[in-house]
Amino acid sequence: MRRNRPFRSGLARRALLGAAGALAMALAPLPSLAQEGYPNKPIRVIVPFAAGGTTDLIARLVGGEMSRRLGQPLVVDNRAGAGGNIGAEACARAPADGYTLCMGTISSHAINASIYPRIPFDNLRDFAPLALLGSQPNLLVVANNIQARTVPELIALMKARPGVINYGSSGVGTSIHLAGELFTQLTGTTAVHVPYRSSGQIMTDMLSGQLPMAFDNFSSAWPHAKEGRIRALGVGSLNRVPQAPDVPTIAETLPGFESVSWHGLFAPAATPRPIVDRLNREALAAIGTPEIRARYEELGITANTMSPDAFRDFVAEQTRRWGEVARRANIQVE
Repeated sequence: MRRNRPFRSGLARRALLGAAGALAMALAPLPSLAQEGYPNKPIRVIVPFAAGGTTDLIARLVGGEMSRRLGQPLVVDNRAGAGGNIGAEACARAPADGYTLCMGTISSHAINASIYPRIPFDNLRDFAPLALLGSQPNLLVVANNIQARTVPELIALMKARPGVINYGSSGVGTSIHLAGELFTQLTGTTAVHVPYRSSGQIMTDMLSGQLPMAFDNFSSAWPHAKEGRIRALGVGSLNRVPQAPDVPTIAETLPGFESVSWHGLFAPAATPRPIVDRLNREALAAIGTPEIRARYEELGITANTMSPDAFRDFVAEQTRRWGEVARRANIQVE
């Protein structure tokens, strides 16, 4: 009896494989085709903080220029709450198609990972870093009724009065809160942290002399210091800033001290690399325009030009660095 043999025709086999391949292509998603036409509808940019702050301002400023370059509007969606966690989670859980992005900061995408025990996302695994849009130093300021005109004089005063001097921040776990913690850790001093709801409230109490000391974003504190209503003792960047060349860096007294707030653009983790690269190019082109550079200079913001991979490494290093400061200070937010 003749046995049936497997069909060995090369032509037929190639025909079967070709049919199978065509079926697989028909059933598979077509990311490359989708990416070629990207973007073909508005892009949502979640800002995890209230309207009117620095993060919101940068999102609208850079987003406006990116809209012109991409040919589609970038629509800001403010989702404030939980130190930026609510908006960041919404971004992490969104479809990874390039049509939902979010702004991230040193707080939402670095510090929060160490101070919120039940944070609903992983700041490193759940996001595709796109571009670092800008950074600015935190500024150490004191009220005019404080008898300290330099950082060394302030340290001496704090050592002479341990635990007596209060310092303000815009909330527990913010970059300016941790700037204060880093300052006391490096100087071996103690101070009482007083959290406020906003930078505006900090400045109100400093101008009245009720709050002796604070760290705040340069753009918030420097206008008051420039007019002599409070006293600027040091900037948190490693180099002096052009807007205040006579104000020394804190690192000139405390080597290794650095406290810089930053703002960046992120997408959900699985966003295709061609879209990530496109958004990086357009974001860097936007912050390189004369109009945005001029506005940045007014605010004391530095434009940064990192690739997505360099930005990812930067976020990881910031997470490690500020996590150590938070753990030493035993900062936890429920």
